[in-house]
Amino acid sequence: MHRRDLLRLTAAAAGAASALTLDTVTFAHADGSADGSAGAEESRTVSGRLPAGAPDFVYLPVDVPRGVREIAVSYSYDRPAVPPGTPGNACDIGVFDERGTGPGGPGFRGWSGGARTEFTVGTERATPGYLAGPVRPGRWHVCLGPYTVAPQGLAYEVTVTLRYGAAGAAPAPVYPPQRAKGRGRAWYRGDNHLHSVYSDGKRTPAEVAAAARAAGLDWITTTEHNTTSSHGAWEGLWGDDLLILTGEEVTTRNGHVLALGTDPGTFVDWRYRARDNAFGRYARAIRRAGGLVVPAHPHATCVGCNWKFGLNDADAVEVWNGPFTPDDEVTLAEWDNTLVAAARGGGRWLPAMGNSDAHREPERVGHPQTVVLADGLSREALLAGIRSGHSWIAESSAVRLSFTATGGRGAHAGIGERLRVDGDAAVTVRLEVSGVPGGCTASIVTDQGRLLSTPVPADGRVEWHTTPSYAAYVRAEVRHPAADGGTPGVPGPMAAMTNPIFLGRE
Repeated sequence: MHRRDLLRLTAAAAGAASALTLDTVTFAHADGSADGSAGAEESRTVSGRLPAGAPDFVYLPVDVPRGVREIAVSYSYDRPAVPPGTPGNACDIGVFDERGTGPGGPGFRGWSGGARTEFTVGTERATPGYLAGPVRPGRWHVCLGPYTVAPQGLAYEVTVTLRYGAAGAAPAPVYPPQRAKGRGRAWYRGDNHLHSVYSDGKRTPAEVAAAARAAGLDWITTTEHNTTSSHGAWEGLWGDDLLILTGEEVTTRNGHVLALGTDPGTFVDWRYRARDNAFGRYARAIRRAGGLVVPAHPHATCVGCNWKFGLNDADAVEVWNGPFTPDDEVTLAEWDNTLVAAARGGGRWLPAMGNSDAHREPERVGHPQTVVLADGLSREALLAGIRSGHSWIAESSAVRLSFTATGGRGAHAGIGERLRVDGDAAVTVRLEVSGVPGGCTASIVTDQGRLLSTPVPADGRVEWHTTPSYAAYVRAEVRHPAADGGTPGVPGPMAAMTNPIFLGRE
């Protein structure tokens, strides 16, 4: 690394989502005088070392001349031994074209995180995670993301290869339709957090679609890390039995958020931290693109996964991610506290949802799944159902559930609704569940805590009585037995849970 780069690093690292720009890579044919013959190519290799505390993003400018049909990039970095509990080296990679690296700008051409050591971007095709299209002359930028840096520093090497020659036409992306046949107003099952080979998953889109159908799902959302390249990868895989929505898992250094159901091709930037006070702008961009803002696994233990941006800009929150684990329990408790505040203060409440976050076998697509009451199997109707909280979460499509509250004179409310009766009115809460294993426990949870917990009876029906004065809301949980040696008072893993029904006239 050159001395002036070190000076830039020192200044930039004092910022939040800081960045370092290296010296520009140029090629012999910078004037565009390459012979254009098939197979003609040039390579340049850049190496350096980043210290501990390096900036979040390191940009390697590459001057691309005329006549380039494809850019290929490979990289490597060292992984020295570190003491127990100390993060080692991990470095992501992506690329921006001649339109620049501006936040949320049009220059984005792909990101593979740490899932690949090489990629290509060309007019006719690109490595999964990257966007095919014209390779125009100008200053491109390879972007390194040193996610964690060992105390010894991170030594890197990047090789950029330009391949010359005539390029064919850029492919027109074919995006999934916005609706499927469906069954009219009904409960639809979806998994809205999934990964494929287009980011760090191992399944192809065809394998994801097959797994979704096998899991009994009605719809899925493709949510690759920091890229939209999967949006056009589902041609021939959708149908009246499976709607495919597009989105992105926006993977920042301070937590991940699902941009759920955004317009196909919509890119949402991830290059900021919570202290940059930028997230609200990107949340609004997600909504302008027709999507929902859903913080993912807010208390997951992976590096950078803890959600630091707060919930004010969220439309829903993922309280159950994959097999139910202690970090989900923490998220669930935090979410329930927001319900207490909303119920007693009359404010906005945040619906819960669950998704598999499945990347590879044996992770199960559809475990869990969000079951949404919607007017049809369409993007608009499903997102409206999630936003309004007319939904519940199940560990599989085998689980069936209904949850209602009734009061005097025919008053009735379902999941995500309000039973508008007086504070002293008698309210009957009914839960009916099937498809869960024997030994499961059903609970009614309110703003006063868990007020009923009983083994699920043979007929699956549980009834409880209360008043709005005693319980401002009710929600249901169905749990597996706690594992042997489990923590006293802590219930077992979740089998199903609902969003709340609010009680009273507000």
